[in-house]
Amino acid sequence: MGRVELETARLRLRPPTDADVDGLVALHSDPDVMRYLGPPRETAEHVRDVVLPYFLSFPAGFGYFVAQERATGAFLGWFLFRPPRERPVPGEIELGYRLHRAAWGRGFATEGSRALVDRGFTDLGVERVVAQAMAVNRGSRRVLEKVGLRHVRTVDVAFPEPLPGSEHGEAEYALTRAEWRAAGRGPSAATPR
Repeated sequence: MGRVELETARLRLRPPTDADVDGLVALHSDPDVMRYLGPPRETAEHVRDVVLPYFLSFPAGFGYFVAQERATGAFLGWFLFRPPRERPVPGEIELGYRLHRAAWGRGFATEGSRALVDRGFTDLGVERVVAQAMAVNRGSRRVLEKVGLRHVRTVDVAFPEPLPGSEHGEAEYALTRAEWRAAGRGPSAATPR
């Protein structure tokens, strides 16, 4: 099976390519974008040699997806939908995203996340979707709740380079296939290509 693309009403989610290097460098170097993630530092060489190969290392349907605005083709950022790095559990997939500031507050994070969750439960055999956000990152927490994930717990995390607010811990969220079905959620307007 080849690399999968996904389209929503306003987004095209596709595998990253070498043409995305500059967009990824700009995204990962923006202090506002990296506020809850760590110091912004990125180089084109690192993206090309390390980030892109890692983004493409997952089986079709999973991994990292570049987000483009369908109407303009603009690079908005990326979404992840992959097995968790720490403590992988069969059937469990981690959801995440990183979008440029210009895409914030426009519903793109919710739209792309919902499309990935819906496809995971309907087509990919996913049993549980998990996500994390710093407890103080209210914007990301709202997105996760809009997508249907529920707050499971908040845990203390030892950050190698503590960030402002990290003393409040990481909020963990989850949604099971059974909870998704019970909420009456069907496939979104997403169409695999």
